[in-house]
Amino acid sequence: MTSLRIIYFGTYRKNYARNRLMIDRLRSQGFDVVECHATLWKGLEDREQVARGGWLSPSFWLRAVRAYFHLIRSYFKAGDYDIMVVGYPGQADMPLARLLTWLRRKPLVWDIMMSIYLIALERKVDDHSPLSARLIHFVESLAIRLPDLLIVDTPEYASWYEKTYGVSEDKIRLLPLGADDRVFYPQPTNDVQPAKDRFRCVYYGTYIPNHGVQYILEAARLLQDHPEITFELIGRGPQLEAMQSLARDYGLSNVTFIEWLEEPELVKRVAQADVCLGTFGCTPQSLMTMQHKIQEGLAMARPLINGDSPVMRRSLQHGEHIYLCERENPQSLANAILDLQANPELRKRLAQKGYEYYVENLSMEKLAIKLAGYMREAAVRR
Repeated sequence: MTSLRIIYFGTYRKNYARNRLMIDRLRSQGFDVVECHATLWKGLEDREQVARGGWLSPSFWLRAVRAYFHLIRSYFKAGDYDIMVVGYPGQADMPLARLLTWLRRKPLVWDIMMSIYLIALERKVDDHSPLSARLIHFVESLAIRLPDLLIVDTPEYASWYEKTYGVSEDKIRLLPLGADDRVFYPQPTNDVQPAKDRFRCVYYGTYIPNHGVQYILEAARLLQDHPEITFELIGRGPQLEAMQSLARDYGLSNVTFIEWLEEPELVKRVAQADVCLGTFGCTPQSLMTMQHKIQEGLAMARPLINGDSPVMRRSLQHGEHIYLCERENPQSLANAILDLQANPELRKRLAQKGYEYYVENLSMEKLAIKLAGYMREAAVRR
């Protein structure tokens, strides 16, 4: 088959790792990828404000009209193509994408990844604005029926889509998140040394409910009698101020909040961590996914602690690739940290075996080959 031309389409998050990786993986396999993108969302907080009722504002609709005008203009400038791929999040983009691909009789693939309806429920949008929650459900239930192929990152999430929206499993293809291992890879400082006067626990992320940052702070409170154990929390997001307030209430001198870092500096911080912290909430989202930070930690050969879940157990072995603790249980997390602090050989094994698992299952090359197969399948599907 000759090289395929792909339109990567939508108001997707342009700098989000999943979208960047999807585009780069396709290009690495010889596909000609043209981005047709328009900016609709200003950021995480903006999307949450719109979901809570901001969509009723005339200014939002004016912004949406402008965004889709630019998107359509970009599409017609792009010329002919073989496949359209809609990036994440693309729920609002799918009706337009389906119309455009129908007119040209082209296949449509959607990298849905996460459900914005499920995210809305986790963030209590239905409590603040029931109408908004119903609208999000309607838009997603319509959108999910439109593509020829639907790309999802875990079997658990695929099952949720099947049960919630009645999506045929014949349309679903699995592609893990992976990591950008051109950036996240074992660093020279990665040699695991016995704990000395400081044991650094590093979390980075967007302070959303499924991350369970409050349980990290509770664990830090339980470990205040171990001054050598420190916590670095990197990032920003909806719950940041609440978490900073909680840390002040607890008087946590062992916790440092750090603003979001550019990738080179973030990689340096992760490489210097004695242990990386994943997610510890118990939301449906947290139980059905293996977040980017976990796969990036594996790619960097860092020892990881994460909340237990079926997704984790299916992929990674406790004590071999990762250290699993009980979710929503600060004492279990604190015990895990103490165990790894006391066992440098265990940390070394987790780092080595976790990295080996990443190379064998989640590397850019492996996932790019899998994604290329899905594209070629889509090309002959219609």
